[in-house]
Amino acid sequence: MRAVILAAGRGRRLSDVIGDRPKCLARIGDRTLVERQIRSLRACGIDAITVVAGFQAGNVRRTCGPGVDLIVNSRYDSTNSLYSLWLARDLLLDGFVVLNCDVLFHDQLLRDLLSARDEDALLMASRRGEVFSDEEMKIRSRFGCVAQIAKTLDAAEADGENVGIAKFGEAGAGVLVDAMQRILTAGGAREWLPRAFASFAETRPLRIVETRGYPWIEIDFPEDYWRACTDVLPSITDGDRSDARQRAGAAQAGIVASRSGRSVHHV
Repeated sequence: MRAVILAAGRGRRLSDVIGDRPKCLARIGDRTLVERQIRSLRACGIDAITVVAGFQAGNVRRTCGPGVDLIVNSRYDSTNSLYSLWLARDLLLDGFVVLNCDVLFHDQLLRDLLSARDEDALLMASRRGEVFSDEEMKIRSRFGCVAQIAKTLDAAEADGENVGIAKFGEAGAGVLVDAMQRILTAGGAREWLPRAFASFAETRPLRIVETRGYPWIEIDFPEDYWRACTDVLPSITDGDRSDARQRAGAAQAGIVASRSGRSVHHV
């Protein structure tokens, strides 16, 4: 499977904390956002990675390093995420996972999405009954699938928030590319990618994969950036250390059991 990271935007609302760098090059801890996403993808077994860059594409290319393909959205200032993914359309038809570059997330979220039984799915953080702002990409679910997805969705009807990571199998990829083409033909170059998700969901199930409480954050504003640095990243790294200790403990238990002639079953 191929991964496509949408990283063309400038992120002007973050300029007070990241300066004149594109959003994907915001540094969280010792790495930029795009470096963290590339590392997460490779940790989940995905090595075919394409980044769609725009603002300061040269700097993005250098940061991504070898082994990552780059597509340049030269119209980044007058288009949006739907157009950026459409530029990569020829790479999508065997199935793909797509990520918004401004999401910091625990690797388990990506593992859950990739291992989900359904080929076409997206990550959603359940927030039924909570307060939403106009900024969140809200989702209304039905029978475990996306029924509606839009920032303009009435908060009272929303069941959760789109995380910004989705996957599509071979058949679903073709349907999504067709949906993007129709929207662009109708003049929708400034539409967010979830506009195509909504069209897709009208004809083919788009399954919801819950975040299950694993930490993540979409970084749009300075307060999001500082929360990512001081709260979310430590939660992710603490969780990684805990997982590593559990794996080490399980491995040691297996060694002890083997030496004692007993069998050990992990559930």
